[in-house]
Amino acid sequence: MNYRTAGSLRSVTLDDVRGARKTLSGVARVTALEGSRYLSRLVGAPVHLKCENLQRTGSFKLRGAYVRIAGLLPEERAAGVVAASAGNHAQGVALASSLLGVHATVFMPQGAPLPKVSATREYGAEVRLHGQVVDETLAAAEEYAARTGAVFIHPFDHPDVIAGQGTVGLEILEQCPQARTIVVGMGGGGLAAGIAVAVKALRPDVRIVGVQAEGAACYPPSLAAGRPVSLRNPVTMADGIRVGRPGVVPFGIVGELVDEVRTVSEDQLSAALLHCLERAKLVVEPAGASPVAALLAAPDGFEGPVVAVLSGGNVDPVLMQRVLRHGMAAQGRYLAVRLRLTDRPGALATLLGVLSAADANVLDVSHVRTDPRLGLTEAEVELHLETGGPAHCAEVGQALRDAGYTVIA
Repeated sequence: MNYRTAGSLRSVTLDDVRGARKTLSGVARVTALEGSRYLSRLVGAPVHLKCENLQRTGSFKLRGAYVRIAGLLPEERAAGVVAASAGNHAQGVALASSLLGVHATVFMPQGAPLPKVSATREYGAEVRLHGQVVDETLAAAEEYAARTGAVFIHPFDHPDVIAGQGTVGLEILEQCPQARTIVVGMGGGGLAAGIAVAVKALRPDVRIVGVQAEGAACYPPSLAAGRPVSLRNPVTMADGIRVGRPGVVPFGIVGELVDEVRTVSEDQLSAALLHCLERAKLVVEPAGASPVAALLAAPDGFEGPVVAVLSGGNVDPVLMQRVLRHGMAAQGRYLAVRLRLTDRPGALATLLGVLSAADANVLDVSHVRTDPRLGLTEAEVELHLETGGPAHCAEVGQALRDAGYTVIA
């Protein structure tokens, strides 16, 4: 759907973004722009990946955090800064503060992935674990700011932060001056707003497409209502864009300058993360893979050349394992089946022989002999299989039935 909000005023300008770029000189990397042959064939036009997953701290968040903290007055720096985040913003604030000699306190939810907690500490921040969800963590950080005088560094709802993120847009236009469409993931909207400010000022013909996870899509209802609207319970594996309410500052910019907001499913996010790993050889978190998910879901809907912004690569290894398996299942490359067989010596070996002949790779086997549902001479086997796709899944199922097995699920 396309949205516009009449009369919205931009609070961030191209000059702000250019100023932010000067501030970030020698601090943030100019990340690579990599071509994707597979996505280019699929879309029918050149597709490039803007690799902010290779930025310092593993995401674009360093840009906005550094610009915001660098702009503080001396007395504000002396009071220190505080932030709330489950990951990327925490690390961006921690490194930016360390580079600028400012004390940083970062509140993170209890149960936050240990690699992200450790990285935030290693970048120099004092980490405090509080709350089970980000809203509780955010409330604790704001209370700390009010009590101590520390400056609260918002992850997306501040002009300096948006200007910093907008430097990604300047780099894209320099690296791909012929770009026609830029696709970017959206949570609170800071990155999309910053890119839109920079790009539309220089190339108003370039189309900006924001992408949100279906379970955390706060922008479509907000844009339709003409004001930020809160979601009751945003749910998605893409924690980098799991935001329940748009920021006030980015909302006005997005409504005026972002041409379209699309949503993608959890299956599509999983498949996109798997694609980035297998085809592009890039480790990307689910939020960072959301633009690729949109391209895979509707390849005919984008005018090329297309630039997809991979916003981050800080994915917890445990989540990565789950998401990859989910992505394989979404692509029909992972098959779970339960079946019954006669409980006699060699029965399991015979079953595995049938699967081997069908070229199915057995990942896991669960063999149950004692269950009230089973007959005296029966056993139930659950198998997790790796296959070559939906057609191969059907072939495997048929091979099992042809061999006389009763497939339960």
